[in-house]
Amino acid sequence: MILVVEDEPDIRNLIVHHLESDGFRCRTVATGPDALAAVRAAMPALVVLDLMLPGMDGLEVCRRLRAIAASLPIIMLTAKADEVDRVVGLELGADDYIVKPFSPKELVARVRAVLRRAQPADSTRPIEDGGIALDPARHRVTVAGAEVGLTPKEFELLQTLMEAAGRVLSREQLLSRVWGYARADEIESRTVDVHVRRLRAKLGAAGSRIATVKTIGYRFDAD
Repeated sequence: MILVVEDEPDIRNLIVHHLESDGFRCRTVATGPDALAAVRAAMPALVVLDLMLPGMDGLEVCRRLRAIAASLPIIMLTAKADEVDRVVGLELGADDYIVKPFSPKELVARVRAVLRRAQPADSTRPIEDGGIALDPARHRVTVAGAEVGLTPKEFELLQTLMEAAGRVLSREQLLSRVWGYARADEIESRTVDVHVRRLRAKLGAAGSRIATVKTIGYRFDAD
């Protein structure tokens, strides 16, 4: 079930029409508090969240949703095209960001891509390196034995980097493997940088294992 949080009826109905036409079940709410209540009542597979909501804006809703369910996939939807808004949304835990006006087909494709990447990875082999232990089967990460709460995108990003330990992955490669986009121009490469910065912060001192390779991308430095 997809939870659509949008206060404009025409846009809300458009989103629901295209998602349901593609086989998704939807539930709709028009305010932030109603969104939080809906998630507490029945956990959705994904939330499409408008930024400009009455009373409680989408950024605050996103922050509170992350406190309720750290792994819940969230796509933010807004009329604002300012990069600052996009970056703030991603830093608060949004998995993707779509600017209005948008193509309904693009929205459905983004929903499918985020859901696909939120699924457990095909590989169930645990990885341990540099004090970081990642268990795909349990979707669990620990640093020096202490569990670290990661969003699905952060988990997939860390797994991808650790599996390629010692090799540089470009932003385009990460966009393809983690976000599921075939072309880098389908989503801003800035998205990768934001998620890497957030991942490093959550890993603490062990986050220094994720090295920046200037103008290219990132590398996980193994022991």
